[in-house]
Amino acid sequence: MISADLGQQLETFVSNLVSTGRYNSKSEVLREGVRLIQDREARLAALDASIARGLADAEAGRTAPADMVFDRLEAKYRAMGADGE
Repeated sequence: MISADLGQQLETFVSNLVSTGRYNSKSEVLREGVRLIQDREARLAALDASIARGLADAEAGRTAPADMVFDRLEAKYRAMGADGE
């Protein structure tokens, strides 16, 4: 069992969430908070992995010059705009 001192401001916030019926209990509020943190940490880990792959690609020379990429993107978005006309 976890016991936590949230401090007055957070304790009041949690209590208000329960008293307004948004959550059934303080434990439910805290579980939701931990789930949100868990999700955020998973997204951060995925971002870190993506950055590491990008850096490895750059170090291995698997890159394209920026102007070539920008030209390709400009052509793509011009074509998308022409399709919508």
